[in-house]
Amino acid sequence: MGKPPKMTIPTQLVLRAFLDDPTREMYGLEICAAAGLASGTIHPILARFKGIGWLESWFEDIDPHEAARPRRRYYRLTPDGAEHARLALAKAYSDVSKLAALRTKTASSGA
Repeated sequence: MGKPPKMTIPTQLVLRAFLDDPTREMYGLEICAAAGLASGTIHPILARFKGIGWLESWFEDIDPHEAARPRRRYYRLTPDGAEHARLALAKAYSDVSKLAALRTKTASSGA
């Protein structure tokens, strides 16, 4: 596994979309809808996840002329990727919680 990605809000949204059903196969527009993000935002994230081994991908086996649409590229979390995604989201949530607690403590102390 490669270095974990920076846990930006879009990255977290994509991971949450996959973790809703970790064995589900999704194609780009499904991921966009589930994460609430544009295609131009999710595809670089998907490429990073694929590069570090968190996702696997493949093109569906159809004839684009018969289907009257381009082939779809499907993505799915790898078993290791699902575990790493859960841990990364938990850490990101913990980090945000610590910052919020620190802000509350600082604000109440009058600093």
